[in-house]
Amino acid sequence: MAELDMAQRIKDLRVSQNLTLEQVANEVGVGKSTVRKWETGMIANMRRDKIASLAKALHTTPAYLMGWIDEPHREITVDNLFRIETKKFPLLGNIACGEPIMANEEVDLYVEAGANIQADFCLKAKGDSMIGARIYDGDIVFIRKQPMVEDGEIAAVIIDDEATLKRVYYDQEAGVLQLFAENPQYKTMRFSGEELDHIRIIGKAVAFQSDIK
Repeated sequence: MAELDMAQRIKDLRVSQNLTLEQVANEVGVGKSTVRKWETGMIANMRRDKIASLAKALHTTPAYLMGWIDEPHREITVDNLFRIETKKFPLLGNIACGEPIMANEEVDLYVEAGANIQADFCLKAKGDSMIGARIYDGDIVFIRKQPMVEDGEIAAVIIDDEATLKRVYYDQEAGVLQLFAENPQYKTMRFSGEELDHIRIIGKAVAFQSDIK
């Protein structure tokens, strides 16, 4: 149990430093019976200020007493408590969430995001046609390169030399490729026959990065 683990840490530190119950109690400003109760787990909920004072008396950190870290003399910081591995994704420019815009494949800059995102590059969304999928104007959309996507997935699509972000559906029997917006104000784009020669899926949208709206 967490309380017993904390109690054991308190006792082990005190004993290892040859400190008496009374010495620790005087340093913290409590009676030695209170320290004994901390060491036996009889007091489960310690006040935050007492934990800080006790950590100082035992020459350790509150994080160690609380069981957050296993090293008695290591300070806990925001950096090591919430450390997130990141990597850089090339930002290739804008992609239309609305009418298609000219595709830009020149790498202007990079976006740093979580390394767990399985993407090859990212694009900045422009327009409001995908707001139903919570993708807004200015959001960064992360794309994994692949020439096809599953029915209903959101893809980055090149139409001639222009790029757009849409939800893709295939009508295999009719030989029709449909690009759906996530905004009822935009019509579904449909392509068939020779029109399909001008369509190229460049990847699947796997994540997006958005500011708080």
